[in-house]
Amino acid sequence: MNCTHLDRAGDLPVPSQLSCARCIEEGHHDWVHLRMCLDCGNVACCDSSPGQHASAHYKETGHPVMRSVEPGEEWRWCFVDEVLG
Repeated sequence: MNCTHLDRAGDLPVPSQLSCARCIEEGHHDWVHLRMCLDCGNVACCDSSPGQHASAHYKETGHPVMRSVEPGEEWRWCFVDEVLG
C-alpha cells in the first residue's frame, strides 16, 4: 500500500531526554516504548504501555505519523492507513 502520509512526513531530531510527559504528569513511569510525532515532536508511550499516549495524541491532534525513538529503531507508523514504513 502506498501511504501519502508516510511519503510526506518529515524528520525531526530526537530529543536527548526521552520520557512520556503525560505518564509523568499522571505519576507513572511504566511506559514500555516511546514514539515521537513527526508533525510536532511530541514524545509519548506506545500501545503496549498502560497509557497508550502516542495513540491518544493522534486521536486528539490528527497528526498521522509517528516514529520509534527506541535505540536502533527508525521505523515509522501511519495511524491513518495503519501502515509501517
